[in-house]
Amino acid sequence: MKESDIDLCYISATDALAKFQSRDLSPVELTNLLIKRCKEVNPRLNAITETYFDEARLQAKVAEKKYMKTKSSRLKALDGIPIAIKDFHSIKGKLTTYGSKAYEGHIADNTAPTVERLLKAGANLLFRTTTPEFAYSGLTRSPLWGVTSNPWNVQKTPGGSSGGAGAAIAAGMTTLADGTDGGGSCRIPAAFSGCVGYKPPYGRNPGDREHPLESLLVYGPITRTVADAALMQNVTMGSHVADMSSLPKTEALTDSPQSVKGMKIALSMNLGFYEISPDVERNTKSMATALRRMGATVEEVDVGWNWGVLDTWYTRWEGAFGGLVGDLLPRWKYEMSPFCAGIAERGLSHSASRFYQTNAGRAAQWETLGPILAKFDALICPTLAVSSLPNSHDEGATDFTINGKSINNYIGWSLTFPFNNLNWCPVMSIPSGFGEDNMPTGLQICGRTFDDATVFRIATALEKSRPWKNFRPAL
Repeated sequence: MKESDIDLCYISATDALAKFQSRDLSPVELTNLLIKRCKEVNPRLNAITETYFDEARLQAKVAEKKYMKTKSSRLKALDGIPIAIKDFHSIKGKLTTYGSKAYEGHIADNTAPTVERLLKAGANLLFRTTTPEFAYSGLTRSPLWGVTSNPWNVQKTPGGSSGGAGAAIAAGMTTLADGTDGGGSCRIPAAFSGCVGYKPPYGRNPGDREHPLESLLVYGPITRTVADAALMQNVTMGSHVADMSSLPKTEALTDSPQSVKGMKIALSMNLGFYEISPDVERNTKSMATALRRMGATVEEVDVGWNWGVLDTWYTRWEGAFGGLVGDLLPRWKYEMSPFCAGIAERGLSHSASRFYQTNAGRAAQWETLGPILAKFDALICPTLAVSSLPNSHDEGATDFTINGKSINNYIGWSLTFPFNNLNWCPVMSIPSGFGEDNMPTGLQICGRTFDDATVFRIATALEKSRPWKNFRPAL
């Protein structure tokens, strides 16, 4: 592709909408370029499960006519914007496999509420993105779809479980993508792939029928810019009849530049118990310095957490798996990812009282974080302890080390899951730089409960101070 065409493949949704309205860019032109891009780079990445290219071309033509004839006040929020939807999210009448052979060929009979809202807002469905089986892993690979690779280095993982989405955004294959986040599944791919991933507070976006009232799991955007994440959130948030825990719509998030001068921001390098690689630590400190230069006060704090946080999350995660997919084990256990099957088996063995006791673990976390967020506007920390993991990383092994210390292989390298225990806090991951291996690193911004606006304010300021959208992998 010509460099100018690749530039358009990496255009943000907000910029694309402006160009659609000024008629400097057509939805048809953008859609065709992205389809071409997918065909060129996806064979190296394996980020797609199913494409809808013919349908997308037809929808782009419909959108193009709207921009030619319709006043901007009558246009929908996402008219003509190409989007990729995770193959963990049901779309009525479309293949939805959840990354499992148990659902190979499965056609969904409903559409997840957030997906429904995105499509009704005019987003143009381009393809479905890969996920590990039942979204169990921070790496994206499954017996059904194989291994998904990172555009920055195809020997590395783009993360998971929304790894196909992160890879697709980083590779310029789509303009927008969605994800779910139950332990970091929006933020891990954002950090590994060099993009933006947002975990909204529980209830902000409606959940789906497949995971009813599950407070660990939320739907969120994976985008190229903070403004695009706000654009998606403004479409997806709000109460929905399908989810009784969904909250009424709040004031729209804005992408308008806002100063962080005078803000007080807490910094934790390790949340009290993680080992952090030196390059990630360096990049995190650099982001703190950028905030100070913009007039914010950044003060290091002791969150005081320990590895009991993992037990709290793991117990809830395993319990959810046991309840949701345990009945598949007699037939499908030996065709599932072994580690995934093990999660479900362990979940089936948990008692209801042990599951309930995890609330004490969550409360203990809040006993230290709550006072910090009462004093500070937000907390920042690394998203991940390392800048990359190989595609061959074994979740079930015990051979992983950081700084010479043995680390839990499954998720001990990710600083994301503790915040799923406290899922009423909004958390965003944004790029923080590059590691020693030239792979992207991420910074997490955690806000007070339901304070989405402050998280977006800080992220927008950092994006303006340290723009990253022009950094692209050499595919």
